[in-house]
Parts: sequence; structure tokens; C-alpha cells
Amino acid sequence: MTSPHTAAQAVRYTRYGDPDVLSLDTVDLPEPGPGEVRIAVRAAGVNPYDWKARRGLYAGDEAPARPARVGLEFAGTVDVAGPDVTGWAAGDPVFGLAGGSAATHIVVPAAELVAKPDEMSFVQAAALPVACETAYRAIRLLDVRDGDTVLVHAAAGAVGLVATQLALARGARVIGTAGTANHEFLASLGAEPVLYGDGLADRVRAVAPGGVDAVLDASGRDVLPVSVELAGGPERVVTIADGTAERYGVRATWSADLPLPEVFRTVLPLVQQGVVSMPIAGTFPIEQVAEAQAVSETGHLRGKLVLTVG
Repeated sequence: MTSPHTAAQAVRYTRYGDPDVLSLDTVDLPEPGPGEVRIAVRAAGVNPYDWKARRGLYAGDEAPARPARVGLEFAGTVDVAGPDVTGWAAGDPVFGLAGGSAATHIVVPAAELVAKPDEMSFVQAAALPVACETAYRAIRLLDVRDGDTVLVHAAAGAVGLVATQLALARGARVIGTAGTANHEFLASLGAEPVLYGDGLADRVRAVAPGGVDAVLDASGRDVLPVSVELAGGPERVVTIADGTAERYGVRATWSADLPLPEVFRTVLPLVQQGVVSMPIAGTFPIEQVAEAQAVSETGHLRGKLVLTVG
């Protein structure tokens, strides 16, 4: 099928630094190969990884070797299907994971797409892949079960929110750390909020005298020692955000271990039923990606920031 597009735009940067290093550049329109589809992006999620990478926290070089792209997740429509692709057609609404998703067009493997329900907006869909995949993976690793008491650090952030709701759906009791501004919201979900920071162990023991059965650290803010203490050892502690995990014998999980469609076979029905929801903390047109990343960098968001395209 012939596409009317001749060029694409993508958010890129050529040096590390503040948000002003970002630019929306004209790039070649990507062409799908065998097993791939080109997506016309309608929305792209904003994640802490984006600004950490932009600041060079994952690299030791003085500058990226080539212009670096931004974004990890997207929602949009199938634009062109590559050779041998079946099951997808132009115009199909989809969402998924893809590096460089802050763009007008991207190419992704067809097998990794998830069909977007008609009742779900593109903004809502773009907010789901990273948080849902990460939270689902962490809850699986912790083997959370009915009757467990689970401590979730940064429970009002995107991953923490989904993990909290997934654990509650499994019948667990969830204690969630958050700032006081988010306590009422977390309580409305069925979690028991506690303030993070000094004295956390005492505050958790005040509501769970025997400690907890499992801990998910979604904050990365030096909470592993108290987590191990409260869980009675490192075996039931998992972090997605703290690079010092090995020092404490804690498991860290950094990347997907299941195909995204398999994750959403479980998670998407929960989203459609309202059991799992993702608040949208704010939306920005893709031209304002610098402003969006600046807000992301402040932290303490409830839910996700999303870029809109077109």
C-alpha cells in the first residue's frame, strides 16, 4: 500500500544536558521490512528513562555517537504493513513498546503490537505499555498471592500505581509509600498509604506489626536497607530503580521478559474492567517535549505524562 507521507519527524538530541538539547527533526520516513509495520504515532508516553538518558546517566561519552532518539512507548494506527505481515491492516489502532517512539512515524515488529480497544483514547493507550509491563513483571517476580502484605515504594508513580492495583487484584494487602498529597488517592484504590522518608520502618510496622511479605522498590531512593529489614531478608524484595541492589542481595529487574501481547492478555481486561487505571498527569504536544521532560524530572507525579502527535 502506498503511503502519502514522504518524511517523518522525530525528537532527537546530539549532546547530553538540559531539556533544551532536544529538537524535533525532520528524518527519513522509515520503511517496514518483513514482519514489520510502520505506525503513524498519535501519542507517546514520557518516562524517567527519557530524561536520564538525555542527561547522559547511562553513558560515559561526551556526546552520543549519533543523534539519539527519545521515547519508549506509543499508541497510533498502522500506516503501512511490511512484507509477510498478516493480521494487521492500515488504519488499525494499536499500542506498544518502541525505542524512539517520540516521532510522527516509527517501525515496529508486527508481533509486538497490541490492539487498542475502541473505547480507549490514544493518550490512555500510550500511557500503559512501560508501566504495565514493568509492574506485571515485578509482581510476577515477587509471586504476590492472596493474603500477602506488599509494600510498594513510590506507589503513586506510574509503575507503583499499576503494581499496587495488580497486587490488590491478586488479593494482597498493599501498603504504599507516597507524599501526603497522594494519600487520599491511594486509599481510594484500596491501598494503605504511608509517608516515605525517615522513620518509614516505624510507620510501616504501625500498620503491619509483623513486617511485610514482599517489597517492590519503584523509587530508587535508597530504600533497599529498610525494605530488606521489613521483609525479613532480601529474597522477597525487588527493585526496578536502584543500581545498588546487588550490594543488598536484592533482585533488580531492568528489562521485559515476556512479549508485550502476552502481558496485556492479562492486564488489558483488568484495564477495561476498571480494576487497573492509569491517571494522566498531563499532556503536551510533541513540539513541547522539552517542557514535558522538565516536568517529568521534578518527580512526584501521579500517573503518566504523554506527548500528543498531530
